[in-house]
Amino acid sequence: MDPAAEATPGAHFVAAKEYGEGPAGAEEAEKQSSAASPSLDAEIGPSSGEEQDSLRSKHTEFMARDNKLPPKVTSEIQELAEGVTKQIMTEGRGDKCPSRHSTCFLHYRAWAESNMHKFEDTWEEGSPFELVLGHEKKVLRGLAICIASMKAGETAVFHVGFKLGYGEEGNFSFPNVPPKANLIYEIALIGFEEAKEGRPRGEMMVEERIGAADRRRVDGNEFFKENKFEEAIQQYEMALAYMGDDFMFQLFGKYKDMADAVKTPCHLNMAASLLKLKRYEESIGHCTIVLGEDPNNTKALFRRGKARAALGQTDAAKEDFNKVKKLAPDDKAIIRELRLIAEHDRELYKKQKELFKGLFPPVPEEKKPKREEVKQTWMITIYQWFISVFRYILGLLGLNKKNSVVKAD
Repeated sequence: MDPAAEATPGAHFVAAKEYGEGPAGAEEAEKQSSAASPSLDAEIGPSSGEEQDSLRSKHTEFMARDNKLPPKVTSEIQELAEGVTKQIMTEGRGDKCPSRHSTCFLHYRAWAESNMHKFEDTWEEGSPFELVLGHEKKVLRGLAICIASMKAGETAVFHVGFKLGYGEEGNFSFPNVPPKANLIYEIALIGFEEAKEGRPRGEMMVEERIGAADRRRVDGNEFFKENKFEEAIQQYEMALAYMGDDFMFQLFGKYKDMADAVKTPCHLNMAASLLKLKRYEESIGHCTIVLGEDPNNTKALFRRGKARAALGQTDAAKEDFNKVKKLAPDDKAIIRELRLIAEHDRELYKKQKELFKGLFPPVPEEKKPKREEVKQTWMITIYQWFISVFRYILGLLGLNKKNSVVKAD
């Protein structure tokens, strides 16, 4: 791809030609890096390999941890500056760290060390934090020193003295930080933009902001083609940070179309990458965002169906797949997925049948009388009938005789 074209505003249109028209993104990259696939999707199931298993394990462990308190870290303690120490949790990639004027995108949590009160958590807020190094507020000087020591993709825990935080007086509004509070930061650096004169998103022109987001999308596609799904996710997440709701709400006309041409593929590509890493709930979330804007987006429906099927939500998965089938009736991928769900349901029914088979005693079978027994029963019935008739006749004869004697008297 022409670097000049990538750097110009509206570079997403160049990227669209490279990866196919419309929100193809990582799907087209996947087609180039693996065998050809049906029109909707290749085999999006998670890739194998120790590296991907390790990434999934780390992410599962990270998500399962109780985030009310700082994480316990046993790695080597590094002293960055007076009153600032660092312990790495997850190594980053590459050799570069952000420099002055770099625009950094990160998630972080912050605690007051004295009472372990957590006063900041961007993961809970659902949006990355943006910081331009050298342009930070005074209370974030310690945070800036921490970030400047990190590589993209790195996660670390930092201890920062109160002089580089909220000082002797603390802060009694939001966030609420006690006086002279030493701070603990848990920081995950998503990535950073190097610039001679860094500017926050809010100060960028519309075309500039869309172009910056699209460069990240293209970088994410490159990582996706190399099966580096964690790195791809970080790039897509940075791109989406430029396309926040506050920014999208202000757009209309051609600018809205330009922004959607970047934002939608990022969500779809995030969903594909998360599927690879078996992070199905998150994948469903990104697909649902796309479907909120475009209910008939076949890629979003298909990938959400894949994620739901993997979680055992077969009814919801069938609903998504059947909707795609109406929109793309000739697509073989949909037929294959529906067939797999049908097979899954049959296997599940068999297992449930076997499971419940031993819980209840068998219903006793009604024994059918043998032919000889039936014959004997009929004979006894006829015999009893003859006896009853004979007794009745005798009774009549006795009554008549009695009546005749009475008349003679």
